[in-house]
Amino acid sequence: MVETLNMPKLGFDMAEGTLVNWTKAVGDQVNKGDVIAEIETDKATIEIEAQASGTILKLLAEPGDVVAVGAPIAYVGEEGEQVPEDGQQPAAAEAAPAPSKQEAEAIAAPAKPEGAPGTVQDKDEGESRPQPAEGLAEARPAAGEAVAEGNGFIKASPIARRIADERGIDLRQVKGTGPGGRIVKRDVENFQPAAAPAAPAERAPEVAAPVELPGPSIGELPSGPDVEVIDISRLRQRIGQRMVESKLYVPHFYVTTAIDVTELLELRQQLNASVTDESRKITVNDLIVKATALALRAYPNLNTHFYGDKFVRHNRINIGIAVALPGGGLMNVVARDADKTALGTLAAQNRDMIARAREGKVRTEDVVDSTFSVSNLGPFNVEHFAAIINPPEAGILAVGAATKQPVVLEDGTIGVRSIMRATVSVDHRVSDGAEGAQFLNEIKTLLENPMRLLM
Repeated sequence: MVETLNMPKLGFDMAEGTLVNWTKAVGDQVNKGDVIAEIETDKATIEIEAQASGTILKLLAEPGDVVAVGAPIAYVGEEGEQVPEDGQQPAAAEAAPAPSKQEAEAIAAPAKPEGAPGTVQDKDEGESRPQPAEGLAEARPAAGEAVAEGNGFIKASPIARRIADERGIDLRQVKGTGPGGRIVKRDVENFQPAAAPAAPAERAPEVAAPVELPGPSIGELPSGPDVEVIDISRLRQRIGQRMVESKLYVPHFYVTTAIDVTELLELRQQLNASVTDESRKITVNDLIVKATALALRAYPNLNTHFYGDKFVRHNRINIGIAVALPGGGLMNVVARDADKTALGTLAAQNRDMIARAREGKVRTEDVVDSTFSVSNLGPFNVEHFAAIINPPEAGILAVGAATKQPVVLEDGTIGVRSIMRATVSVDHRVSDGAEGAQFLNEIKTLLENPMRLLM
């Protein structure tokens, strides 16, 4: 039976991925779970595993192609089986599930439309919009659009796509004159958009146009020998877009506390004293992740995601850990079931994921399904900061460095203790100040009584 391997969805906001290379070829035997390809998303290069076992019968994309989430990328089956014609699906193949209305709206809202449903596109430097789910409105192709019949491909050279993105040109409206109808550079440069039909003078629009917030006035791009103009990477563009959306639309509130981590640091030293392998030692961040997960168990409302008119409360506690990348930018790797995982195992898994993230070789499971996040700038000697929530999560914990400070002890004397400040940012649509404070105090209690983290 022929099985279709589809481009997986590797995150809430993922709409497409760029195929970097295939690690298997037509005719190779693969088992479910084998790595068959590497794709590049806005965040990382990720290894893609086979979703079925068998012989690779056909590869549907080439390195450099941008593939929409849910689009077929390969066929697997028994050797000699007939693969479907382009644009058709195997009778027994299971179609990729359509996103919910809330998810589709949340993903699609900030992006510009580009490409038809289920498209596989040439590599592009810009962002594009995910394809609408069945039942949602679709843009109708115009006459002369460069879409091959049946297979959903937009044929355009990388330079043509880049110019179109810079000029805001919809490639579906461009007629290709290259080989096989491929859109080439001259087609985009010579493209003249059709004039939009004028609205009847006697008829006012039924719905007022949405009000757009004006952007900051930054003037013209500087030039000359005194400045260096640097292109923004896709990762940095995506981070900027997500953070602007979060600050614009998510009503943050912040709660801060000081935590005495003297005993926590002593416990960590004791736990690591007998560990000879440096790669298996427990970090302060591992202890913070564990405490956060246990606190979420006590306050499950903070493990809730906001979807417009619905809340989704997650039963599993998966902590996203912010990782600074060597080339700039950051990525969240995900400590799954952090409340249930033994501390030593959690530490080893975290270390491996962080190493893969910094090497640019994360796995699918490393970066998806986080339910709450932790950002620790303590290693950078930052004492206090507030982090921006990663939607649709309801909160993020920001942790600073532990510093030795004079404090008044319970007996009234002055002593020196290691004090760490932590700030939780919470979505006010999901929770309120009192619950945010109680949640943070639960983390404080756990870290100041660290033996509880081992129970």
